[in-house]
Amino acid sequence: MDSCLMVWHMKPQSRAYRFTGHKDAVTCVNFSPSGHLLASGSRDKTVRIWVPNVKGESTVFRAHTATVRSVHFCSDGQSLVTASDDKTVKVWSTHRQKFLFSLNQHINWVRCAKFSPDGRLIVSASDDKTVKLWDKNSRECVHSYCEHGGFVTYVDFHPSGTCVAAAGMDNTVKVWDVRTHRLLQHYQLHSAAVNALSFHPSGNYLITASSDSTLKILDLMEGRLLYTLHGHQGPATTVAFSRTGEYFASGGSDEQVMVWKSNFDIDYGEVLKVQKPPATLASSGNLPAVDLPIPAGRGKSLESVQSQPQEPTSMPQTLTSTLEHIVGQLDVLTQTVSILEQRLTLTEDKLKQCLENQQLIMQRTTP
Repeated sequence: MDSCLMVWHMKPQSRAYRFTGHKDAVTCVNFSPSGHLLASGSRDKTVRIWVPNVKGESTVFRAHTATVRSVHFCSDGQSLVTASDDKTVKVWSTHRQKFLFSLNQHINWVRCAKFSPDGRLIVSASDDKTVKLWDKNSRECVHSYCEHGGFVTYVDFHPSGTCVAAAGMDNTVKVWDVRTHRLLQHYQLHSAAVNALSFHPSGNYLITASSDSTLKILDLMEGRLLYTLHGHQGPATTVAFSRTGEYFASGGSDEQVMVWKSNFDIDYGEVLKVQKPPATLASSGNLPAVDLPIPAGRGKSLESVQSQPQEPTSMPQTLTSTLEHIVGQLDVLTQTVSILEQRLTLTEDKLKQCLENQQLIMQRTTP
């Protein structure tokens, strides 16, 4: 909202860069695949391409006539796709710094647009409650997904390129197959709008950020919720895995950017020996999840996390940790059942009392 970009270094004691140039709030940022360029979109209707160094020089792209909501580089770094409140999706040539073409079928603000991993398709999400799939070469809309009950806030391709996930103001996340256009998964886990999502590079996990202030990690192979993360005070507005999937970062309206370590991948990946994801994902279910509150040192820097070397995990240790995790889950379930039994007993007692009172009243009123 302060119209600046911050580029943070993951190495200890390295200073961050603060880039100024936009005349209004910056709504989106994206690094090029090589990391040599950085794109940003703003409420000032412009797109800027930055060279992320001390100078912080940028080139301005002007073609949109309203707020730019999304910027995303193609996997080859040659093209950039942008989405805007002017209801259009635009494609640009990165190196020639030139506007190429517009995709114009949305009838309301476009919140997000992404290239497929192979760069042949583009997916876009809009306030017209649709997700549209486009062919980059023919520039035609291949399919419209209309299943969302509200504005669609965010959309992205699975690393395999075979399906897309979309987040909505109707508190849901939906996953579609881009070949059959079939709805594969439907998650209703948040209690407020889902603002962003990100696939883990393995394709096995999906993380979501919501206005209910939580982040949720979903296991796509099992079709279930793995973790709920409480860290932000107020809406969590954005989330993204790192290129390797070792970390993920989240941002919120509490003005904080948090960097998290993806330890869940070690816990489950080792034990399950996860292979490349199959073409079809599991259908979603709503099983209980582990609540992970943020550690006591809330402002803990990433450096302190990095400075502790990760011990190599042997198979038996990993199995032990997984079994402990399962036992923990069973404990939570046992406690829940116990609480439910107590509540049921209380309800039965109250019902008995009500019936007794009713009988007394009936006896009094009978002449």
